[in-house]
Amino acid sequence: MSDSPVELPSRLAVLPFRNKVLLPGAIVRIRCTNPSSVKLVEQELWQKEEKGLIGVLPVRDSEATAVGSLLSPGVGSDSGEGGSKVGGSAVESSKQDTKNGKEPIHWHSKGVAARALHLSRGVEKPSGRVTYIVVLEGLCRFSVQELSARGPYHVARVSRLDMTKTELEQAEQDPDLIALSRQFKATAMELISVLEQKQKTVGRTKVLLDTVPVYRLADIFVASFEISFEEQLSMLDSVHLKVRLSKATELVDRHLQSILVAEKITQKVEGQLSKSQKEFLLRQQMRAIKEELGDNDDDEDDVAALERKMQNAGMPANIWKHAQREMRRLRKMQPQQPGYSSSRAYLELLADLPWQKVSEERELDLRVAKESLDQDHYGLTKVKQRIIEYLAVRKLKPDARGPVLCFVGPPGVGKTSLASSIAKALNRKFIRISLGGVKDEADIRGHRRTYIGSMPGRLIDGLKRVSVSNPVMLLDEIDKTGSDVRGDPASALLEVLDPEQNKAFNDQYPFIYH
Repeated sequence: MSDSPVELPSRLAVLPFRNKVLLPGAIVRIRCTNPSSVKLVEQELWQKEEKGLIGVLPVRDSEATAVGSLLSPGVGSDSGEGGSKVGGSAVESSKQDTKNGKEPIHWHSKGVAARALHLSRGVEKPSGRVTYIVVLEGLCRFSVQELSARGPYHVARVSRLDMTKTELEQAEQDPDLIALSRQFKATAMELISVLEQKQKTVGRTKVLLDTVPVYRLADIFVASFEISFEEQLSMLDSVHLKVRLSKATELVDRHLQSILVAEKITQKVEGQLSKSQKEFLLRQQMRAIKEELGDNDDDEDDVAALERKMQNAGMPANIWKHAQREMRRLRKMQPQQPGYSSSRAYLELLADLPWQKVSEERELDLRVAKESLDQDHYGLTKVKQRIIEYLAVRKLKPDARGPVLCFVGPPGVGKTSLASSIAKALNRKFIRISLGGVKDEADIRGHRRTYIGSMPGRLIDGLKRVSVSNPVMLLDEIDKTGSDVRGDPASALLEVLDPEQNKAFNDQYPFIYH
């Protein structure tokens, strides 16, 4: 990279650069595929032993909004073909979109003279079309005085915009320019310090900061990171050093601030996720170690055992289909994921419920039942007589819907023991559910699974504990239920006690009908 002024010829062959800008000091790789661009490279660079300079002129699509000064199609054209299509190019080997030949393109009034650092020729198959890949280095700015479409490509009459060596030496004595240079270098050094932590190649940029003149550094730094096409054009149009340094300082500082903000956000997110990520990595390492040692994975064994238990639970078809869908979801989750434990607890409940397990009833003997009641309870003649009547009806019609018996009386008169005696007479298991002090409707109907710590209601939990689907169930102390903002449990008991409704009682936790 030479710092001596470039001898700029009065006329330059012009290579269009669509929606991109080449700045002085920057290096860009262009793939030329359009016939006019291929012809320019072939005649001006490939066939000449001494490679001359070419002009790289930004062009924009006709539908884009104009920024900066533009050359109207056909300005200075000697052949009257100013509106003809000019060759396309590609940046980083990506092919540029070509426009319809009848649609004019908009040339920018300023460009950059460039020299070829590397040139390679290729042939596309099967079409046989010739293409060129050119590595260009921007040297100096120029202004287009006249643009002519002679032959296959455009030629421009240009005038130099950059200062001469004498003008640069005089400008460097300007106090304002010295202050701007120091500010730019300080901002650039801060950016390099931040990038040093991520990239190992910024050491060469540090060397440039100490050896290259500041007016060249401004273009080099701005060309090194992504900015919009409009900002690139604005930088190209900044001919005066003060304006160029001021604009470059602003762009470099903005790039620096965006990196700092991104790092701050990343650190914050990493701090929040570090604990869970650490647990995940440790669990993955434990799993890998167990597999290497040949040990069985406990979690996999537990899930497989749970699935076997579900298969043996005798669920109805609709419940089994629902449980299979939930099991597939569980297998896709990691044990440390939120929702894994609740999903597993839900499946364990479905597997533990007595879907087809019942107590085998023996043949009712009313005489034995009466003797058992008399032996366990003194007095209570009317109550015992009503129980015997109930048992007699059960003996005559075993498939009759089970009635709801209500025992009323002060504490200690034997209400609970009477219910136990009925279970004994029917040879069924007995479960007592105390409702004293219950104030939440969810204790009866269960909590929805969307809530943290959700559980089934006491009725479903009682069936799980007793392990049969036809127990004698005693709802004790229903007169001692309360009510608050969470609902009234007494209202929820209607569905339990009404014979027309309790055959299809719905608990909100499993959300399936029983």
